[in-house]
Amino acid sequence: MSANLTLDALDKYILNALQTNARTSYAELAKAQHVSAATIHVRIEKLRQAGVITGTHVHVDARKLGYQVCCFIGINLARAGDYPRTLARLEALPEVVEAHYTTGQYSIFIKVLVQSIEQLQDLLINKIQSIDEIQATETLISLQQPILRNAPVV
Repeated sequence: MSANLTLDALDKYILNALQTNARTSYAELAKAQHVSAATIHVRIEKLRQAGVITGTHVHVDARKLGYQVCCFIGINLARAGDYPRTLARLEALPEVVEAHYTTGQYSIFIKVLVQSIEQLQDLLINKIQSIDEIQATETLISLQQPILRNAPVV
């Protein structure tokens, strides 16, 4: 976020409302805040230009698409300089849906979605652990996801 950008109450309302339902119309937002739809449009564009709003998203239930296994894999690299090449290799794997460069025990922490334990085993052995720069991995299987939310706008 730009150092010059200050969010006022209307900006915060817009962000919270759109995080709850990105399909909320400008007219609905305007009516709730007693401003014009044009004002809402200008504010949303300001938030986009500042990089606060980076897009709109559809949340999909991965299980309904057949992805029965969600897991997190901690990755240790042989050397810190191996990060860019390893990240490029991980990014090429469609099963990897998130990656974080971290401090602590792991160099990289990834989130993976697969349809079965057998697919997870194949992914680990033949795709992830075969990356030369990866020294070791630790896999944590998610049993459930009781909390899923966006960053709070305060």
